[in-house]
Amino acid sequence: MSKISREMLMEAINSVLQTSQEKKRKFTETVELQISLKNYDTQKDKRFSGTVRLRYIPRPKMTVCVLGDQQHCDEAKANTVPCMDQDALKKLNKQKKPIKKLAKQYDAFLASDSLIKQIPRIVGPGLNKAGKFPTALSHNEPMVQKIEEVRSTIKFQMKKVLCLAVAVGHVNMTPEELASNISVAINFLVSLLKKNWQNVRALYIKSTMGPSQRLY
Repeated sequence: MSKISREMLMEAINSVLQTSQEKKRKFTETVELQISLKNYDTQKDKRFSGTVRLRYIPRPKMTVCVLGDQQHCDEAKANTVPCMDQDALKKLNKQKKPIKKLAKQYDAFLASDSLIKQIPRIVGPGLNKAGKFPTALSHNEPMVQKIEEVRSTIKFQMKKVLCLAVAVGHVNMTPEELASNISVAINFLVSLLKKNWQNVRALYIKSTMGPSQRLY
């Protein structure tokens, strides 16, 4: 992150946190990193997408639903995690409306290894279209740990416009925690770009209701 000094980053973070303290909201505001790109042709250049895990969970309230086999559904129920088994998915009958509703209801999905390949056949393309195709879940890893991993992973995806925004934290985090997450996110994004920093026009951070603070 050679282009952004630590002082500048901390100053921007403190401004975001201070503004959010002055105008307390009834919910925990999310801190977002906004990226504006340049020298990028969305028609010709390859659109990038990539995911990176942050050190601290940016969205602790993110809801995850498990699409599981019997064992995973039992584990989910034991940990009060919402889950659906294959029969429940089949009942959706590939109908667009209920699948759209399901995709809206949760922020992310996990699916058992044994089930994940059948999801497109049982559910159709609905979850994929919503950008919420499930992450594979095996029986060798603890479900709660996997959910934490999903909650702390952010995704950069280039669409038709030259602006991107991702959640990198929330206003109840310490400045140090936010700085760590923002550094990881920016470094990873720059590594995805064709010409690295030459493709970055501007970087901002802001809280949900607060003004933007420019980083670059």
